[in-house]
Amino acid sequence: MPNFKKYSYAENAMVVVDFEQQIRPGTFEFTLHQLIENHIDLSAFYDKYNNDAGGRTAYDPAILLKIILFAYYHGVRSSRDIQWECEHNILFKALSCDTVPHFTSIASFISSYPDAIANVFEQVLLVCDQEGLIGHELIAIDGCKIASNASKEHSGTLEVLAQKRDKIYRQIKQCMREHQKLDRRKPRDRERKDQVEQAINTLGKHFHKIDQFLKTAAPRMGQGKRPKEVKSNITDNESAKMTTSKGTIQGYNGVAAVDKKHQVIVDAQAFGEGQEHHALKPIIEGVQNHYKRSGIDVDLVGEDVVITADTGFANEANYAWLKEEGYNAYVPDNRFRSRDPKFTGQKAKHGKRHRDTVKGVKPIIPAAEFKLDSENKLCWCPEGKLLWLYHETIDEYGKQKLYFEGNLTDCRHCPRKHECMRNPESPDTREGHGRQVSFTINTRHSPMRWMQRRVDSRYGKQVYGHRMSVVEPVFANIGTQKGLNRFSLRGKNKVQGQWQLYCMVHNIEKIANYGSIGR
Repeated sequence: MPNFKKYSYAENAMVVVDFEQQIRPGTFEFTLHQLIENHIDLSAFYDKYNNDAGGRTAYDPAILLKIILFAYYHGVRSSRDIQWECEHNILFKALSCDTVPHFTSIASFISSYPDAIANVFEQVLLVCDQEGLIGHELIAIDGCKIASNASKEHSGTLEVLAQKRDKIYRQIKQCMREHQKLDRRKPRDRERKDQVEQAINTLGKHFHKIDQFLKTAAPRMGQGKRPKEVKSNITDNESAKMTTSKGTIQGYNGVAAVDKKHQVIVDAQAFGEGQEHHALKPIIEGVQNHYKRSGIDVDLVGEDVVITADTGFANEANYAWLKEEGYNAYVPDNRFRSRDPKFTGQKAKHGKRHRDTVKGVKPIIPAAEFKLDSENKLCWCPEGKLLWLYHETIDEYGKQKLYFEGNLTDCRHCPRKHECMRNPESPDTREGHGRQVSFTINTRHSPMRWMQRRVDSRYGKQVYGHRMSVVEPVFANIGTQKGLNRFSLRGKNKVQGQWQLYCMVHNIEKIANYGSIGR
């Protein structure tokens, strides 16, 4: 039988370790170490430290920032897990100089310095520019919806939350009545009595949480000219319910602006709204402000930098702002593919991508099958009957809207009335209303038509074709490779700080792969 050397994992060994020898050139940790030691000014963190005249010594922000960014790079998000890594992982020991910050110190550092984190993000961005990693030719903007540290079950309008509170109160009263009955019975009911007491305590905590929220909260209003109340959340009221491809989540929309050359993130912000159109202006202004504060001598308008975003950022207000400010932007509306000859017949071949029908609502012939003569303001139904124009509006952006209605006699005797009207025998129909349709027409000088001409041009299609290849790999790296599928903090400022930390990891990785600092 072969004679092997004996080994045992239960043994301990004293090993002399040179920490600097563990941080090898060409690795992410080496680049991170060199950046923070030699290129990043961390004085923005010092304001909250008041122990210069006495008190316990604090962990240096350089150490905490290194281990947090290195942990995020490896997909370690929990502060307890980061503490464990500092205790057992030799690379964490090398970066932290064998210190082991308590998990509460790590968590406090992540949540307490959103402004300082933004300052470091700008400094890393400046290093990326000095290393030649930013091309300043094209910037792609998009958002990634990520779950927040809050349950969507605790969401609702104030009226719905009040109803939920009252329902819990009734359940508590019922449990208390049952508890009183159990008091009169024999000891064998003690187990059931303990269960009822636990239910009363649990429901009481939930009732108190909702009641305190309703006493202090104001209705949360949505975006738009006529904003409506949207659902509040009693755990994190700055987050929102958002629809994703994997269902509805309670979360934030992490929006990033990405430079095309090496996919460096030039701005990162978190928004607690599912819709994205309101985020376009803050993101573009954020890019310009980062450049100005960090000393990057680039003017997005003056140097004609191309800016592109997907249809979620498209509306008239954004188009008007982009046109007025002179940005070289390409942001298509949601019908730009229907105007492209390359996609003719796509719906017939593959079917609709998004179903327009709503559950429980009868589908009818869409307005797209009606023939419109916009110049003469005439409209014909699919059966060739002329409709009459009963209303017309023009908004501040020059967008014209025409409202047509079918003749009641024609609609009543039409062979397709059951396809064209949801309820052709309704009282409204008997009282004189035929099929109604409306069309939106963008006048020649409206911002919408201005953007449509840009996007529909050959150059515009070529530019927009780069958007997905620029920004989507960034979200794949942060979400899949780095494991960010849920924010661990609450509140917009704290969540934005954590989002910028992950985006900072992405940018440092670019410096490690393509820059000279990590060599």
